[in-house]
Amino acid sequence: MSTDTILIIGAGLAGATAAEELRTAGFDGTIQMLGAERHLPYLRPPLSKGYLLGKEDRDSVFVKPAEWYAENDVEVDVAEGSRVASVDLAGHHVTLTDDRTLPYDRLLLATGAQPRRLDVPGADARGIHYLRTLENSLELKKALSDGGRRVVVIGAGWIGLELAAAARGYNNEVTVVGHGDTPLAAALGTELGTMFKQLHEQNGVEFRMPAAANSFTVRDGAVVGVMTDAGELPADLVIVGAGATPDTVLAEAAGLEVDNGVLVDESLRSSDPDVFAAGDVANPFNAYLGERLRSEHWANAIDSGKVAARSILGQPAALDVVPYFYTDQYDLGMEFAGYSPLLQDARVVYRGDREKREFVAFWLRGDRLVAGMNVNVWDVNDDIKALISGGRAVDAAKLADPDAPLASAAGE
Repeated sequence: MSTDTILIIGAGLAGATAAEELRTAGFDGTIQMLGAERHLPYLRPPLSKGYLLGKEDRDSVFVKPAEWYAENDVEVDVAEGSRVASVDLAGHHVTLTDDRTLPYDRLLLATGAQPRRLDVPGADARGIHYLRTLENSLELKKALSDGGRRVVVIGAGWIGLELAAAARGYNNEVTVVGHGDTPLAAALGTELGTMFKQLHEQNGVEFRMPAAANSFTVRDGAVVGVMTDAGELPADLVIVGAGATPDTVLAEAAGLEVDNGVLVDESLRSSDPDVFAAGDVANPFNAYLGERLRSEHWANAIDSGKVAARSILGQPAALDVVPYFYTDQYDLGMEFAGYSPLLQDARVVYRGDREKREFVAFWLRGDRLVAGMNVNVWDVNDDIKALISGGRAVDAAKLADPDAPLASAAGE
């Protein structure tokens, strides 16, 4: 039986997945998980989707039922005082905020990310919401659920648009403020960004773009308006979805190499051989791109948690899966697989009916597929990933032909 202790800082999806993979791989030593929130590990996508909309109950957001941790001998400490204050790499221990010290043989950092907060006049007023935690989602649900409120969403990326859809789902007036001329243009290009903009406009959302929130108008401590480049917008509440930054405070203080996350190799090992990182906080080298690629999506938390666990045990492992995420907005469901940094100069090929929003978009660089997005079309994502990871030339005509099996688009 192993006497080693593996300490996981961060009780989220990446940390919980790593703990499960460690047990699956046969590790029988001590696994301790420390969380900054007073909850067992939970999933974050429902916070802006099903849970926020009241379609999923609270219990459904947790990664594992409470008894799983006891049954698998995984110690989870989310009590007050169990937050990590510092990491001593040389001494192989961490110090908690209640002054306890815990030793480790190997350490996994899964500290996630924090919402990017606005630093403008009035930003501390009541009624300005950020979404990261279960409590944030519950507060937002209470604020939105009666409807009839004037809501300003700051940020026209994925999270901003999901929150706009949720606010409209509760029959609130919604205005989205964002940089650039078109939402999601930086991620998908102007054409597909326009499709999402039209989807929201058809559901009653207004856009103020390009514009930035320069200050908040505050009355009696509560927000009543947002001053933008395009004028003032009245607001009963504001939701800020302006991105997130990796939570690297512990890593930086400990002396690990950090740049837009904890720098790790393909196996998720950091600059210290006994410290690994997974999930939002990790910035791993990606062999497909030949550069680093940090991801904040749900699938990455799972994939990187598994890879980190195998690497911790000294088993061969590399984070080489095709990145994936999904979104649900109104009656539109979408899955995306691929490498976002390669989309900028890529050619887009379509299959299906774009007017009905039932199609697949393929991004090609030369004759190689680098990304695919299926919109209200299902059971194709695995084929898309296979075409991307295969790295072979593809036949664009077959990609566009709805009668041709996707697998047939791969060349010899």
